[in-house]
Amino acid sequence: MSAGTRGREVWRMRVLVVEDNAAVAASMAGFLRTAGHEVEVAADGPSAIEAARDRPPDVMLLDLGLPRMDGWQVARRVQEQPGPKRPLLVAVTGRGAEQDRRRSEEVGIDLHLTKPVDPGGLRWLLSRFRSVIADD
Repeated sequence: MSAGTRGREVWRMRVLVVEDNAAVAASMAGFLRTAGHEVEVAADGPSAIEAARDRPPDVMLLDLGLPRMDGWQVARRVQEQPGPKRPLLVAVTGRGAEQDRRRSEEVGIDLHLTKPVDPGGLRWLLSRFRSVIADD
């Protein structure tokens, strides 16, 4: 199942949190688990690409300032992976300048959110995209 609600049905999502700050990653993962989602955390670009390949997520919450490979490179690589669908790519970053947003759009990131992200707003946002990420 995927996230959000439709009537009384709960939409459970597989979410990959890509964040190098352990405290931020743990907080975000905890919030998402409490909301009923299956969550995996990756702390750098190569680990995120491997996780997305091995256990394809419905949604990838992606920090852009990662060690070893930035989030934009991760987004490109994930989109190149074969498979029936790609995850919804959401930048969750401290980089909020117009040039950063434009670059996110150019590499195919679906949404660009600037930290700190309101948990209630994130929950609402994920529920709005259920038709995009719902299992077929």
